[in-house]
Order: sequence, then C-alpha cells, then structure tokens
Amino acid sequence: MAEADNANQAAAEEKRPEESSLESGTPGSTISRVKLLDTMVDTFLQKLVAAGSYQRFTDCYKHFYQLQPEMTQRIYDKFISQLQTSVREEISEIKEEGNLEAVLNSLDKIVEEGKDHKEPAWRPSGIPEKDLCSAMAPYFLQQRDTLRRHVQKQEAKNKELADAVLAGRRQVEELQQQVQARQQAWQALHKEQKELLEVLGGLSEETAQPQSTGQLRSRPCGWHTGPGQAGYENS
Repeated sequence: MAEADNANQAAAEEKRPEESSLESGTPGSTISRVKLLDTMVDTFLQKLVAAGSYQRFTDCYKHFYQLQPEMTQRIYDKFISQLQTSVREEISEIKEEGNLEAVLNSLDKIVEEGKDHKEPAWRPSGIPEKDLCSAMAPYFLQQRDTLRRHVQKQEAKNKELADAVLAGRRQVEELQQQVQARQQAWQALHKEQKELLEVLGGLSEETAQPQSTGQLRSRPCGWHTGPGQAGYENS
C-alpha cells in the first residue's frame, strides 16, 4: 500500500509542473522573469523529487528497508528536505551574486517599453562595415558633442584664469610703481634734509667765529688767567 501511495504521489508531482507551466503560458498574462525563474526552480525541484521517488530509494536499500521501514521513510524525508533546501540556497546565492532580480526587472521594463514602438526594429544589412557604421556612428557623434562641451567649459575656465593672472600682474606693476615713487620721494626728502643740515652747519660756524675774535681783541695781554701767568700779574 505504501508503495502504491508513493507511486501515485510521484505521478501527481510530475503532473503539477506541467499544469503550472500551462497556467503560466496562458495568453494575455504577463509574468515577470523573476517569478518565471522561481517557477522554473520549483519545477526543477519537483521533477528532481519525482526522479528520486521513495520507491526508487527503497529499491536501492532493500535490505535496510525490510529491516527498518519506518527509519527508511524518515531518512528519505530528511534527505529530500535537505536537498530542496540546499538547492534553493544555491539559487538564492546565484541571484544575489549576479543581481538577477534587478537585471530581470530591467529586462521586463525594456520589453514593456519596446511594445509601444511601432517602427520596425533594427536588422543587420549583411554588410559588416555598414552595420558597424550605423551602430557606432551615433555613439561617436554623441561622444564628440560631449567632448566639445567639455572643451568649451575648459576654455572658459582657462580664460577666466588668464584674466585673473593679468589683473594680478597689473596690480603688481601698480604696487611697484607706488614703491618706486615713494622711494624717490624719500630720497629727495633725504637729500633736502642733508642740504639743510649742511647749510645750518655753515651758518653756525660763521656766527661762532666773529664772537671768538672779538673776545681776544678786548682782553689785554697781561690779564690772561692761565696758571703760568699768575706771577706776572702779581708783579
């Protein structure tokens, strides 16, 4: 009885993927590619479990099944459970590493946007040179326009920098002229001060010389107050 039940279960599991695939293929229904991938994984697991049915498992371990049928059933259930878990974990890791959900969703979006375009899609003409030019020319033209915009921006920046440098040079020249003018003014002032000091020094010498000559003429020869002439005065 158990073997018949397992056979029926395997047959039912083989029918389920077919039914689910038929349901997903009904006209007018749009299923995202992420859900389609999950459905494919589920179908694969169901077919894998059907291929490794309990009947086939017991055929491989007949003696152990005859001795421990309940233990054999528990081992089989545990094996199937771990197998499904490991397969799902591997698929999840692949989806995360490849970012499959985002890629598939973007592909769905591209397909939906493409439905609105009524013009015929591009098809190769059979001439590689022509196809390459028609495919690459718009890209290169776009890159050329982008480079031109960058060059114009850089030229504008360079012009601003050049104007700033010229303005700085003019300021430096003006400062140099101011410094030279102040230096010349200081030198002229110093020269005038020097000439004034020379004139004042000459005037002081001229005023001092007549006073000294007048004092010598007013004093008699015998009235000098030097220490060597004290006896002459007393006599």
